[in-house]
Amino acid sequence: MKLYCYPNCGTCKKAVKWLDEQGIKYEYIHIVENPPTKEEILDFMDKSGLPPRRFFNTSGKKYRELNMKDKIKDMTKEEMAEQLAQEGMLIKRPIATDGERVTVGFKEDAYAETWS
Repeated sequence: MKLYCYPNCGTCKKAVKWLDEQGIKYEYIHIVENPPTKEEILDFMDKSGLPPRRFFNTSGKKYRELNMKDKIKDMTKEEMAEQLAQEGMLIKRPIATDGERVTVGFKEDAYAETWS
């Protein structure tokens, strides 16, 4: 499992704590230093079944700075993936994947259902 996180993110810390408590092994990837590529993000979008805009950290400073609220309405899925790949702080985190399944953000019940 790969876990894309940002070290100062409280939600990421909760996900890490939950995975550690369950004894689930994962590779921790710093989402800003090593953001997923456009191709990986497109793959995550497909496998998650979520709408592409769910991959944006809408409460983040970078989202507001780049005025993404207005831009995202007219963006294609590919354009969204390109934007996310260029700016790790735009990505909603954590993203967890085992290559087949993908979760975005952390909700304990969703993690229990997907990763237990």
